[in-house]
Amino acid sequence: MNIAFIAHDNKKELMEAFCIAYKFILEDHTLHATAGTGAMISDTTGLSVNCLEYGHIGEEQMAARVAYNEMDLVIFFMDPNRDEDGLVGFNTIRANCDTNNVPFATNLATAEILINGLYRGDFAWRELVHP
Repeated sequence: MNIAFIAHDNKKELMEAFCIAYKFILEDHTLHATAGTGAMISDTTGLSVNCLEYGHIGEEQMAARVAYNEMDLVIFFMDPNRDEDGLVGFNTIRANCDTNNVPFATNLATAEILINGLYRGDFAWRELVHP
C-alpha cells in the first residue's frame, strides 16, 4: 500500500512519535511524504520514504498523486489554526481523498484507527480495485 504523510510544522513531533510507534506496520508499505516530514520520518525511524518537495509545492504534488488514485491512505496532521491561505493544499488533498475513497486522517485518533485497520487488512479492497 502507498501511504502519504504530511505534517504542518507544529505537528511534526506528533508525526514522528506516530511513525516510531507504528514502524512495525509501516515497514511493510511504500511511504511518501513532503520533504520536511519525509526527512524527519526517515531520520527517526530508518524507514525509506519517497520525498516530494517542501511545503505548499509538496502538498500540491501529493494532491496530484491522490487525484490519480496513487495513494491508498493519507495521514495529514494539520494545524487547525492556520489561515485559509495556509490550508489550500490540505483542502485539495481532502477533496481528492473524498473523490477517490482514499482513507484520510487529520488527527492522531483517526490515524491510529486507520493504521490498525491497515494492519488487520481492512484496506485490501483497494488492491482489488486499483492493482
